[in-house]
Amino acid sequence: MTASSDQQVSLRRTVTTAGLFFFILGDVLGAGVYVLAGEIAATAGGAVWVPLVVALVLALLTAGSYAELATKYPRAGGSAHYTMRAFGPFVGFLVGFCMLSAGIVSVGTLALGFAGDYLTEFVTLPTALVVVVFLGLLAALNARGISESMGANRVATIIEVSGLILVVVLGIIVVARGDGDLGRLTELGTGDHGPLPAVLAGTVLAFYSYVGFETSVNIAEETKDPARSYPRALFGALIVAGVVYALVGAAAAAVIPTAELAESSAPLLQVVTAAGFIPPVLFSVIALVAVANGALLTGIMSSRLAYGMARDGLLPAVLTRLLPQRRTPWVAIIATTGLSLVLALTGTLEILAGTMVLLLLVVFTAVNAAVLVLRRDPVDRRHFRVPAFLPVAGIVSCLGLATQVEGEVWRLGLPFLALAAVLAGLAAWRRRARREHASGPDGTGPEASSENSGPDSRPAS
Repeated sequence: MTASSDQQVSLRRTVTTAGLFFFILGDVLGAGVYVLAGEIAATAGGAVWVPLVVALVLALLTAGSYAELATKYPRAGGSAHYTMRAFGPFVGFLVGFCMLSAGIVSVGTLALGFAGDYLTEFVTLPTALVVVVFLGLLAALNARGISESMGANRVATIIEVSGLILVVVLGIIVVARGDGDLGRLTELGTGDHGPLPAVLAGTVLAFYSYVGFETSVNIAEETKDPARSYPRALFGALIVAGVVYALVGAAAAAVIPTAELAESSAPLLQVVTAAGFIPPVLFSVIALVAVANGALLTGIMSSRLAYGMARDGLLPAVLTRLLPQRRTPWVAIIATTGLSLVLALTGTLEILAGTMVLLLLVVFTAVNAAVLVLRRDPVDRRHFRVPAFLPVAGIVSCLGLATQVEGEVWRLGLPFLALAAVLAGLAAWRRRARREHASGPDGTGPEASSENSGPDSRPAS
């Protein structure tokens, strides 16, 4: 089957509302929660729950824009596709490149995390071997089919949520027997930050903990009824995640002294140890499940984004190839997994990971702007619509958070964004040249006509 023929085959619609809810919840409640409380405490003080709640509100602003665009244009490609429709191929590639890079780096990071301290509780193996096997198994499950991947995610998400609820319950037990201190939950600020700067700085860290909801737009094309399912699953999952985060953060802060919490790389494990009822090794199992689930979901997003960008002409067309029976983008899966493998094995993840927050803020700002521009582009399908002031507030929130990003991250991120801009310019030029060549002198060639074809085409107005 050729790449061109694959473009005429849509992805299989098998994802239900419940499946989408678990996908988003599992992606948001990823591996970051296991170190989140300590990082926020170091910046904001004992009131860990405050930045978590503020970050939830800010995340919901941008989530509204994604809910409108995902139901209006339910197809793989997500952020790249929306911004290309709104601003052209240059911005579309820039945004897609940022999203794709963040996803690939994240999968590589999680692969290294899986091979780290939690796994050594059970067995010691060479890191390279664990990374290769781990990523290979995830790619095979991804290629097997979205239904199988969603089934695995559902089980993993239940385990993750159960483990976090366990932390909350154990925290309540510790406080009830007099070993905790609820007064720490009102301590906002540190020696380096007053209350307001502490909230702002802590919110940047907490906002990153909600990252993951944007990946779900890349499976909107595989959702049975996007207009009905996507807003319910998205907002429901974010609110559930926010409540769980706030409770977990409060439990950790109440049980563990703030200074000790701020230095901990495994704060939730400390809560379990302080309670004394559950073997700490059990939490290592839960952490490994969380890491694997996060890598699986991010790998799904990355492969679907690469597939969607290729279908829009922003990446090589070979990435649109689908398995004939499974209808999963196997070339995109191999390509994105291979890049994650290279990053994990070369040890450049620490440098790239520092730019992820900045990259995603660029993406979110562009998506919030795109939803306003695309109000001029009516479609002949039912879709969710968010009040116009929310995308504006989303833009303001992203720009505000960007001012809190550390200078070192800017120094790392700006050259990376410059490279993305150069590649975006080349991709836009090549795409325009191919279209002009294919359309012929009268502009009516086959590629010109195909510009308005596809799953989200609409009649000319």
